Amino acid sequence: MPEAFNLLQSVNALIDGGGPYVIWIFGTGVLMWALILERGWYYFRILPKEADMLHRQWLERTERNSWCARQIRQMLISKLNANMTTGFPLMQVLVPMSPLLGLVGTVSGMLEVFDSMALRGSADARTMASGVSHAMICTMTGLAVSITGLYPVHYFRTRARRETELLSDRFSF
Repeated sequence: MPEAFNLLQSVNALIDGGGPYVIWIFGTGVLMWALILERGWYYFRILPKEADMLHRQWLERTERNSWCARQIRQMLISKLNANMTTGFPLMQVLVPMSPLLGLVGTVSGMLEVFDSMALRGSADARTMASGVSHAMICTMTGLAVSITGLYPVHYFRTRARRETELLSDRFSF
């Protein structure tokens, strides 16, 4: 329990230091990882069953060489491909969105620095430290969230392409 409490305190300190943009960045990260976990569940648990079911439907057909049969085959493959790629557009938007939100937080922090310099009429280190810290926390959080989603999104995109090709080969004429 103490480790979870320390983690919660660390996240809270990060949000306090980075401002409201860090909350938005964490929100995009949570949504992105929810989609990634859902896709992982689909690929490892549901996809094999769906592929077998559609393959059985194809094998139950007595006639597989006509134009109509080829269109049905293509429809079965396309149906499974559509199921495999559900959520991809949103995941592909969320990965680059977190660093962009971090950039907005960075600009906000730098504006804070310039405002405090203008109000005080001087550029001492204490005046600038808070805004620069705000800016760097937003940048770091946005990049960290984005980097964690790069590989899974690439993996699922590649896996969908490969599974579609394998399924196409499996549905023989």
